[in-house]
Order: sequence, then C-alpha cells, then structure tokens
Amino acid sequence: MSLWDITSEENELDSAAVPDRIVDVAIVGGGFTGLSTALHCAEKGLSAHVLEARHVGYGGSGRNVGLVNAALWLPPAKVRERLGPEYGERFLRRFGAGPSVVFDLIEAHQVRCEVTKTGTIHAAHGPSGWDDLKGRHAEWQRLGEPVDLLDREEVAEMVGTAAFHGGLLDHRAGTINPMGYCRGLARAASGAGARISTGVRVKDLEREDETWRVRTNAGEVRAKAVVLGTNAYTDELWPGLKNVFTMIHYLQFATEPLGPDAGHILPGRQGVWDTGPIMFNVRRDAHDRLLIGTMGRVIGSKDKGLTRRWAERRITRMFPELGRVSFDDAWHGQIAMTPDHLPRVHQLAPRLWTAIGYNGRGITTGTLFGSAIADLLTGMDPTELPLPMTDPSQAPRARITARIYDLAFTANQLWRSLR
Repeated sequence: MSLWDITSEENELDSAAVPDRIVDVAIVGGGFTGLSTALHCAEKGLSAHVLEARHVGYGGSGRNVGLVNAALWLPPAKVRERLGPEYGERFLRRFGAGPSVVFDLIEAHQVRCEVTKTGTIHAAHGPSGWDDLKGRHAEWQRLGEPVDLLDREEVAEMVGTAAFHGGLLDHRAGTINPMGYCRGLARAASGAGARISTGVRVKDLEREDETWRVRTNAGEVRAKAVVLGTNAYTDELWPGLKNVFTMIHYLQFATEPLGPDAGHILPGRQGVWDTGPIMFNVRRDAHDRLLIGTMGRVIGSKDKGLTRRWAERRITRMFPELGRVSFDDAWHGQIAMTPDHLPRVHQLAPRLWTAIGYNGRGITTGTLFGSAIADLLTGMDPTELPLPMTDPSQAPRARITARIYDLAFTANQLWRSLR
C-alpha cells in the first residue's frame, strides 16, 4: 500500500478477538485518530477497543507524506479570523505544540519511526508565495514561535536546489515514517490495555438501553461510547458524514536508495512542502530515498505511465546532477478537505463523536484530537476543545468538486511532464 508499509521497523500486532463484554468505548478506524484515542483512553483507565476494517494504518495514516507540521495550511491570521480571538489563539497554541506532543509520544514509547526533529521548510513556489511566507513569518514572530524566514540562497543551500524563491524553516516540526508511528501507537495502546481488532468492518450502529450496538462482520460489540476515527476514509456507516468534506488524492513517488549521490539534498533531512496552489513536497528518508509528491492520483505505476513521467521530469529539473533515477514505490492516499480548511469535531448522537476534515495535517491533528476525545469521555467540558464542537453540515457540491480537482491535478501532471 505504500513504501512505509514495508520499511517500518515496527511490526504489526496480532488481531484481538471481538469482545464479548460491554466496553467503555468502541473506536472505528486504526489510524492516527483511532489509535491515539485508544492509547489516551486506556491510560485514563477506560476499556477501549479499536475496530479496523483492514490493518493498522491502512488508510491515510499509512500513506501520509510523513511531515510532522505545526498548526494548519492556513496562516495564523486566517485561523483567528475564522475561529475568533479566544478559540483562534487556543487553536494556534495547541496545534503549534502539536509536533512536540507527537515527539513526546515517540520518545515515551520508544516508537521506531525514523524520527527527525530538524524542522520542515515551507518553500515559496514563486514571488507570490514568497510574499505569503513573509506575512506568515510576521504572524509567527508575533506569537513568539521558532520560525525563521529564509531567503532564496539559504533555501537553496538547505534543500540542494535553486527551484524555490525562499522559505520558512519551522523548528517545531520534523519527519517520521508514518506507518512506523501508527504501529508504535498501536503497540503503546495495547500495552496500556486497549485492544485492536483488524480485518473487522463495522456495518451498523444502533443506540439501545444507554449503550451502542456495534455490528461487525465478526460479531456484535456493545459499547458505552463510540468514536469514528475514519476521516477521509469515512464511508456510509453514519449517513451523510462522508459529505462534510471534499475528498482529494495525494500521491508519492519514492526513488531507490541513492546513497552518497543524494547527500547534498536536504542534508538536515527536513521535509519540504511548497506554496503552490497544487502543492508539491520533497523529502529524503532514512535510507536515502528521495520522495516527491503532489495532489492527485498515481496514473500508471512506479515503472510506467503519466505519473512516472511527471516524477522523472520534476526530479530532473530540480536535481539534474542525479541523472536518471529508478523508483522503488508509488502510491496515493485520500485527504479530507473542508470548505474553510479547518478540522471538525462533531457529536453525532449521545456518546458518539468524530473528528474529521484534517486538510492534510493528519499526524498532529489525529494525535491531538485522539487525546481530546479521551478527555471528553472522562468528563472534560466540550468548551475546552481546541475549536468549537459543531453539527455536521455538507460541503457544497463535494462530489462534483472532488471530480473537478481530480481532473485539474491530472492536467497538472501532464503539463509538468511535458515542460
């Protein structure tokens, strides 16, 4: 399903049996959100059981780029504008500290996930992107955050290419092998007392006698509370929920290990993402593979097809000194984009919650919301959440918009493969 699936140093856990007793919380989905919820619930003394239709990290979590970024794509001023002064400041503070929460969990549970803590670079794709980054830098400086503004020469030295017009170096951030992190969270949750069943698909939810009947292909689970942690892989389990966001694809191409030939590319192993309207990313993994990605699906395979030509062309233009490269893997995953680019927390029914719409920031967002939902389950006032709890509302023309985006992303691959 992705390179991370086969390079993760963390092993898959054996599947636990579906419980024959009432549990405090049944969690649907074995990605960042579900596993963080399970871990934090178990640490608070709750009996938590994760139900995953495939295997841990199968969805967007295991297909993630692996950039542990702070906050959102949105600049800080937009976050405050959309959430108001109280929630806006709280959100920026908590999500600004999101990478440190992830890194602390990795350290506490000795998760083997190729972690780096050398920051990420938000790179300007052109003059307009550079202007945007200067505004973001001023905002982060006002908030006292460790974010540096880099000129074109500084970015070229750090990345190994003159393709960008400048950038922001966020010292709070870093990179991981996202599947390693998922499996490490699963191991930690299991060690704390949570149980995880894989290959178990939830087919129906029904509220009865103050508990939930969770019907699966492997039997029925009774739970005092239910958490849906499916995000962009949400299906028809809860009617209408998959329509609160627009689904887009995001792809990755990974070269074979390049060894010393790649030593000048991102020597600090920061992850890079750019300001382009169709985002592009580049990073180097622990085995000296170069990974590049963009919005859209893999059309073809790692060996042939449109996206292969796109990947070859992008690498040739950015790093011509590498010559012709071979690719080890190619994959894509799904991202849930909301109309205002803010995530959501919904209480769908009594004792039934979901966090959804992560807009491409799954690692920190899923981890933080998992912890927050565990707090809700143990009595926290919902007004203490990082943003207001809301009722679900449909994203306008979500399915049509998703198709339009898909066509635009495919056209972008075609255009760039010909340049």
